[in-house]
Amino acid sequence: MKIILSPDPILRQRAQECVPGDSSLRKLAKQMARTMYKNDGCGLAGPQVGVLQRIVVVDCDSESYGENPITLVNPELVATEGDPVVDGEGCLSLPGITVPVKRRPWARVKYFDLDGNERFIEGDGLLGRCLQHELDHLEGRTLFESTDPVSRIKALRDYDAALAAGAKPGETSI
Repeated sequence: MKIILSPDPILRQRAQECVPGDSSLRKLAKQMARTMYKNDGCGLAGPQVGVLQRIVVVDCDSESYGENPITLVNPELVATEGDPVVDGEGCLSLPGITVPVKRRPWARVKYFDLDGNERFIEGDGLLGRCLQHELDHLEGRTLFESTDPVSRIKALRDYDAALAAGAKPGETSI
């Protein structure tokens, strides 16, 4: 699979619901996970590979990275908690830059697994941030829309420079 790069318009579109338990999602999830790992990512949403479906794969566990990706079908953010924290985020669809984004540190998400069972995942730190980031993609929102206006202008300039320098998915600085 190929990572879709900004400013491709697909990244600004809202993804459509999947049918929970649909057997074709298993193959898609496997391909997405392979693409995420190949590009050193910790999360990847359907629109980032040109699939306008509400599917996300994540793996933020540094100790077992690459062994247990979690697939979230039709994920829905149900709660965030904590004082908002500004931290740098990278994105496979915006290679070569890191953007300061303010997010609450803890998130809880309801989703369906690949068998169609309703589940919940919650986490703080990297996982909490990753869940919020990937769900933004399903709503057509990139890091450019997730940061403050001054940081957005800088990020756009930095992104143009990074692309000109040949930035590839997985790189967070050039």
